[in-house]
Amino acid sequence: MFKRLLPVLLCLSLAYPAAGQRISIPRQQWEKTLRENARLQRQRDSLSALLDSLRAAPLPDRELEAVMEGNDVPSRGTEPVDYTPQITDSLLTLWYKQNFSADAAPPDYDMDHVQFSSNVSDQELMQRLADMNSFITLPFNATVKNYMVLYAEKMPGEMSRMLGLSAYYFPIFEEALVRYGLPVELKYMSVVESALKPLATSRMGARGLWQFIYSTARTYGLRIDSYVDERLDVEKAVDAAARYLRDAYRIFGDWPLAISSYNCGAGNVNKAIRLAGKKDFWAVYDYLPRETRGYVPAFVGAMYAMTYSREYGLKPAEVGMPAATDTFIVRRNLHFKQVSEVAGIPMEDLKNLNPQYYNDIIPGNGGPCVLRVPYRWTAAFVDAHTDSLYAYKASEYLSAQVLKGIEEGANPYRRTAYRVKNGDYLGKIASRYHVSVAQIKKWNHLRSDRLRIGQVLYIYK
Repeated sequence: MFKRLLPVLLCLSLAYPAAGQRISIPRQQWEKTLRENARLQRQRDSLSALLDSLRAAPLPDRELEAVMEGNDVPSRGTEPVDYTPQITDSLLTLWYKQNFSADAAPPDYDMDHVQFSSNVSDQELMQRLADMNSFITLPFNATVKNYMVLYAEKMPGEMSRMLGLSAYYFPIFEEALVRYGLPVELKYMSVVESALKPLATSRMGARGLWQFIYSTARTYGLRIDSYVDERLDVEKAVDAAARYLRDAYRIFGDWPLAISSYNCGAGNVNKAIRLAGKKDFWAVYDYLPRETRGYVPAFVGAMYAMTYSREYGLKPAEVGMPAATDTFIVRRNLHFKQVSEVAGIPMEDLKNLNPQYYNDIIPGNGGPCVLRVPYRWTAAFVDAHTDSLYAYKASEYLSAQVLKGIEEGANPYRRTAYRVKNGDYLGKIASRYHVSVAQIKKWNHLRSDRLRIGQVLYIYK
């Protein structure tokens, strides 16, 4: 505890010397100390605000009991809870799971058959779209209106959460999009893709904020192996998404079509263009896969709802974001348990802040890797980051047998190329590889169940 408080005590001692005491400090060091003191103050205020929001939030009894397990605290609803460091860490973990769950649940509406009404007139909706002055053309029709009403009026809780998270994620996305000369409005695609849940996983195996499937992720340089899944890395995933969208626009020269290709692949969009005989989104609309037709309208709806959130009384939720983090470069293999047991950093914090290392091993031997730790544990990690940290129980956590087992059996994303033989059909192939027909069709961009002999299908397991 003393080591973690040492930077704060040092700042206070420099800022407030004892009565009658004179100290001589170089101006540069003094300014640096003041900046550090201000930063620590901001981090303290941020943590206090997060803890206050956690205290105020009603938690299910079962989850609260799990949080309190092993702590002698009053029962719920009788006396104020004593928020010990252990309870605070557990509450932060619970908050993270509630806000960053793996499944991005779509709104429970059949958008092909529902027709929403709104107190806002069509004329006003069209004017608001025009006033947004978007670089990407935002058309207005019954389909688009449906999604505008959906995001702005039918899901206030979800929108409030996403507005809160967007304050953190959108600046990161904007930086990447500007770097590649792309419209910053494309950041709203992440709302449609994952509802801004960084651990989101679709039924087809797409992962992360930008929902990359395995093959596309690898094509754009994201590392996916037995140790790392960079689709879950916020900065690397948006960089890959920006490069994909840049390439798609070069192919189609039209942003709605480029955005559609992100959902269903350039091949399906090209096929729709050939069938329609026109290179326009609404002309090819009926020829696109069913799940892709609503993608551009949803994109417009999400952008509209976030732009006019105040008009609908939508306020950013106090999501708090995980506690401020420090970033370290790791150049040798390191297990989360080594970090946790030597530096004292809770395992859940390490997993939540570094989800790309899904086997709890940072593979530094293969090249520099980033490790993020909560700011409140920075001093502890700095003190522990010595040769003894890497040596601690290395024979147990990083043995050759453990590493071999991971490399041979733990990688859930191996690709198999299967050549269709006489008598094959999708159900038979799916049964053989223990996957679904829908997955095979998604992975290979198939619009029908028909196969031809010699055709190559890719299976991801």
